[in-house]
Amino acid sequence: MGNKKTTLKIEGMHCAGCVASVEKALSRINGVTNASVNLATETAQVTFDPNLASFNDFVSAVDHVGYEVVAGEAESEVDKEQQKIKAAWHKMWWAWAVTIPIIVWMIPEMFWGYLFLGKIGYDLGMITLSSIAIFYPGWETIKSAWKSAKHLAPNMDALIAMGTLTSLATGFVSLLHQFGLGPPFHSFAGIAGMIMAIHLTGRYVEIKAKGRASQAIKKLLTLEAKEATIDRNGQEVKIPIQDLKKGDIMVVRPGEKIPTDGVVVSGNSSVDESLATGESMPVEKSEGIEVIGATINKNGLLRIRAVKVGKETFLSQVIKMVEEAQGSKVPIQEFADRVTGVFVPIIIGTSGLTFAAWLIFPSFFGHIAGWASHLIPWVNPQMSTVALAFFAAIAVLVIACPCALGLATPTALMVGSGKGAENGVLIRKGSAIQMMKDITTIILDKTGTITEGKPGVTDVVLINDSSEKEIIRLVAGAESGSEHPLGQAIVDYAKSLNSQLTNPENFQALPGRGIRAKVEGKEILVGTRKLMKESGISLDKQVQEKLSTLENQAKTVILVAIEGQPAGILAVADRLKKDSIKAIAAFKTFGLEPVMITGDNEQTAKAIALEVGIDQVIAQVMPEDKVNEVKRLQEQGERVAMVGDGINDAPALAQAQVGIAIGTGTDVAIEAGDIVLVKGNLSAVVKAVKLSRATFKKIKQNLFWAFFYNVVMIPLAIFGLMHPVLAEMAMAFSSVNVVINSRRLQKVNIQPDYVV
Repeated sequence: MGNKKTTLKIEGMHCAGCVASVEKALSRINGVTNASVNLATETAQVTFDPNLASFNDFVSAVDHVGYEVVAGEAESEVDKEQQKIKAAWHKMWWAWAVTIPIIVWMIPEMFWGYLFLGKIGYDLGMITLSSIAIFYPGWETIKSAWKSAKHLAPNMDALIAMGTLTSLATGFVSLLHQFGLGPPFHSFAGIAGMIMAIHLTGRYVEIKAKGRASQAIKKLLTLEAKEATIDRNGQEVKIPIQDLKKGDIMVVRPGEKIPTDGVVVSGNSSVDESLATGESMPVEKSEGIEVIGATINKNGLLRIRAVKVGKETFLSQVIKMVEEAQGSKVPIQEFADRVTGVFVPIIIGTSGLTFAAWLIFPSFFGHIAGWASHLIPWVNPQMSTVALAFFAAIAVLVIACPCALGLATPTALMVGSGKGAENGVLIRKGSAIQMMKDITTIILDKTGTITEGKPGVTDVVLINDSSEKEIIRLVAGAESGSEHPLGQAIVDYAKSLNSQLTNPENFQALPGRGIRAKVEGKEILVGTRKLMKESGISLDKQVQEKLSTLENQAKTVILVAIEGQPAGILAVADRLKKDSIKAIAAFKTFGLEPVMITGDNEQTAKAIALEVGIDQVIAQVMPEDKVNEVKRLQEQGERVAMVGDGINDAPALAQAQVGIAIGTGTDVAIEAGDIVLVKGNLSAVVKAVKLSRATFKKIKQNLFWAFFYNVVMIPLAIFGLMHPVLAEMAMAFSSVNVVINSRRLQKVNIQPDYVV
């Protein structure tokens, strides 16, 4: 049995220090090969050997470091998120309910030296109100701090707890002094309540912002139809979606959601597939065509056979991919992870050293405080050296912010992957976001990627004043009795023009040459030069030249004669997808060198490459040899992205720095691609490139501001220039700023800069 991967829901994590503790605990379990914890989604992805590790091992390991693995279905996540936001709101409200009186009580003392109820009453009041703020709405923070400290893995809550409890303790020292039982000391007890209130406000705003950042996946979770109408022995019966089985015939009326993935067995309609592809134009559906569950039937009655149900459906696969992407790591995060793993202990040590430094070098720090007091109103050099040391040490504790570092990457990845899912771009591995910025060459498989992958009519040349409509109608009528792929291409082309076809009479297949038939009373001959020559039909020089031109373009040429006279030429080839030329031009503007790879002969390959604007062609390559071509380019120093079919091109996709797999409708469970495209055209690749670059840009911005904040703010706190309350406000703002900056990704335009 090979390794398995599972996703755990972790509760109690508040900062990057928490993430580091949980990751270490899970990684130490025998049999676990990889553990990746995500603060933004509060999940852990664990890869493990089921023979050596089990779910109970994970629960025990996480519990041992002070956190909790919770069970629950993904569908309930929306409700849980709302409960968290509501709980955070109540804690914030209670904290401010007792902190506002603290502020009102402190103002007269700060500005006019007036102490309401005297010094003893003032100290008692500050201690009482702050204690309520700390031990009622702030109790979860204190409890989390104790748990993390007990397991020797202190988190951000430990910093807040130390800052608030130390501040509160100064109030007791000051109060005892009033009774002659302690030294004179400045009370920071009121500050303790304010720190907790601001901390809980930051926590509320952060939770709410994180909730909004993950809206895309929550939206996906709510898209599934709740019930289905099925045909049971000629009767229409409504059943819950979970009771739907493969093979059931679903009846879907206009305006209803298609309950699950299936194939149309009867009816014609247009379907809104925007949730899957991001394209707003409805798609026509008729008998034999696949449909995607949760898409909306617009205007016709459809009867659909259920093909995939439950976890196999397109929607379930998309949700799974988005969750995996959101839980994965981006290489740039590794340095931040190393820093945050030791961040809290370093800050605690820094706070202690700050306190000691103020006591050891009072004149040095005192001079700084004296100079700053003329510029900064809260710096008070009149306080004792010990009080100033406490003031600075508390500020260091509450200003340090491992949260911003922990949220910088996952929130951007969360928003980016969600936006991708809404636009038919499924990011399977977060690393692809970073890798994409370094790509220099993009290899495009020809068949099915640049072209449609099936023959189609590309040219219709008229001879002797023939009518195009008539030729197509008559030839398609004649070919409707043929099973040859070229004949079927002509029939499909006629249907696309809404031609009414007449069944042929006296149909005769002429192997290697073409067909002969009578349609609408007219003798029709369709085939090669040889057939025309055998039938005594001569072709003038102009027609011969046109034939040669089309053949040089690697097209299959079909001659048409009606009633013994040449009437036209049809050219059939694997047609370009309608956006290929514009998309390839867009790749060049991104600085990517497009390379076409194909098993076709060199003449055909070069003809297609010339048409789409590709200079470099690798032709006559067997599917199994494509991986070697990717390696060859990499050995030349190129950083390669490969775009191709997720099944036939799997080895090459895996070898490339970034593998981009093109899916087909409901088939999105493609393991080889780092990025999977729901819609099989190159415009989706343009979206993927733009999304990857925009997401990585946000990650870099977030990490810069998170590091910059700590690098600038902590020294200010050390020198006593930051008031602890302002320090806590700055800390809360830094975390919220990272989340809000990530959310701006939702407004980034990833659509191609051209119209298809």
